Amino acid sequence: MAVTKNESLKEFEFAIPKENYKYLIITFVIIIVGFLLMIGGKSEDPNVFNYEMFNTQRITIAPIIVVFGFAFGIWAIMKKPKSVNNL
Repeated sequence: MAVTKNESLKEFEFAIPKENYKYLIITFVIIIVGFLLMIGGKSEDPNVFNYEMFNTQRITIAPIIVVFGFAFGIWAIMKKPKSVNNL
């Protein structure tokens, strides 16, 4: 029995379901937002120390968002599809 080209294509599936790729895109957006929140706080004069770099946004909120993004990415990869109909 020879396998035709169309039958072999029906058996081919990606390792990650299509729905999970949407979650991965959301993951990248969350991580990028977290890193963008860390930007800033530089001093115009190198001889003057700028305490603005130690504000709550850069020290606490942004790293929490980045860690949440990575955790969401792990969940997005591991998530199983809702239902698979094998007929």
